[in-house]
Amino acid sequence: MSGLPTELKKKSDSFLTKWQVFERQRDFDGFVEFAVAVSSLTEFLTARGLSGLNQSAHTLEQKVLSLFDSWETPTMPSETLTVLNVLVGEFGVRMRAYLEGNSSAIQERRRHADAETVTEVVPNNIVWFVTHAPDQWAELARQLQYFNVQATTGSLTECLESTQQATIVLLDAQGMTLKQFVAGIRTLRGHYSASCIVGLNVATDFAPQNQALRAGCDYCFVQGTAHPQVMDRIVKLCSNEEEGAYRVLVVEDSRTASIMIRRALSEGGIESVAIEDPLQVLTSLSVFQPDLVLMDMYLPGCTGVEVTRVIRQHAEFLSTPVVYLSTETDVALQVDALRLGGDHFLTKPFNPVILNAVVNSKIERYRALRRSMVLDSLTGLLNHTASKQKLDAMMANALREESSLCVAMVDIDHFKQVNDTYGHPVGDHVIRSIAWLLKQRLRKTDAVGRYGGEEFLVILGASNGEQAWQLLNAIRIDFGQIRHAVPEKTFVCTFSCGVVEWTPGMGSEGLIEIADGLLYKAKHSGRNQVVVHSAQAQSNTGDSTPRTL
Repeated sequence: MSGLPTELKKKSDSFLTKWQVFERQRDFDGFVEFAVAVSSLTEFLTARGLSGLNQSAHTLEQKVLSLFDSWETPTMPSETLTVLNVLVGEFGVRMRAYLEGNSSAIQERRRHADAETVTEVVPNNIVWFVTHAPDQWAELARQLQYFNVQATTGSLTECLESTQQATIVLLDAQGMTLKQFVAGIRTLRGHYSASCIVGLNVATDFAPQNQALRAGCDYCFVQGTAHPQVMDRIVKLCSNEEEGAYRVLVVEDSRTASIMIRRALSEGGIESVAIEDPLQVLTSLSVFQPDLVLMDMYLPGCTGVEVTRVIRQHAEFLSTPVVYLSTETDVALQVDALRLGGDHFLTKPFNPVILNAVVNSKIERYRALRRSMVLDSLTGLLNHTASKQKLDAMMANALREESSLCVAMVDIDHFKQVNDTYGHPVGDHVIRSIAWLLKQRLRKTDAVGRYGGEEFLVILGASNGEQAWQLLNAIRIDFGQIRHAVPEKTFVCTFSCGVVEWTPGMGSEGLIEIADGLLYKAKHSGRNQVVVHSAQAQSNTGDSTPRTL
């Protein structure tokens, strides 16, 4: 989330610019561009979980879209423009409040010893527990600090007096009537422009939960929900990861149509590449790696359906969505096109808002499918296969750039005892805790995967053995201080780690084997430690004797 306010400000500035242009001209073309900007911003806010802003943007979007069918005059009537102006103004106020409260330049010091200090605009992960029983949430609030979350417990009045926009506000229904609780949700929703509002200890009946959601609550935890589940939700919301821009390959032989399509996609924040010759499609897919293909039905020498059938012969492109965009209105031909590998059919002339909505929804599902294939379902880390593939890719990059790289194997100590003593759900929470900690402490250029049950593979790019030890040992210390809650008590866990520094000529399997051997050494040397073997130590000693830093 580190670039969220910056990215949001760019989206907001683009949205306001489109509005100002339309406000001056009031013509249909300007309105279309403004509508696309509103829709794109709403999609962005939805994806980033900025609930309050998203609700305001959605209200504006619905009003804008309703005007498409009723547009009959050369310019928009003044009374309609006035209504839109009020909605845009209200949304602008909430947007500015969020940006002013969450954008602050801070010095982000990387954990690597020689890493330079960089200044970034980052959001403050601030969480409020609004409750009449602060003692019940104090330990959970303390635990959250290890995951870069600043948690505060207090009254509704104290929360509303805060000058900073919270990432999440959790309202505890305990000690409140349903009427008071719902009123509290409404008050929080009106005060916080973008925060996620969560209900705690909500009654299990349908009616209380429905009233809370209607009032603006984003999620409800019912009475009796275990604290680890609450922590799970908080950490996930605070570590909302940014994805790259959506990418579309446009296969269109008309340059005019291609320019219009790409312009509409660009307005929605979507990157695109266009080709006219269908013979280039496989090369373009391999090089550009699009999330979706927009395919004209009739191309030089073949049809779009034939191109799609060729695409589907290649396993790596089997699930890439193909959306047809054509003047073809024959329903029978459209059905055949969909049966032979297509995913959707849009007719020309197209509505740019509908085009962007279809493209976004298809890509969102496609990326979700890809995530399910490469990510571990419990932790959200790379799975075993994807971890090894990532290591191969990072080794190839290190070889090209002549840079360093370290590989570590991390294993939770005495994990079987945790499962046997407290049960597998608690064991799962411990696994998630170390996964969160690793993800939050590593750089974007590093990688971490769940290699096995309680074992993790960590890949540190541009790092030597000393730097890897400093980072992983700091994480080890913090992980050992986290107290995991079970009925009437808490307990702590530790981990052991083996680290090897890569040298050219070493293969991925060999690296993992060495790191695993060092992990074994750490386990048999008393556990709760990091054992590292550096390339420098190997060249100095002439053997593979590891050193413990």
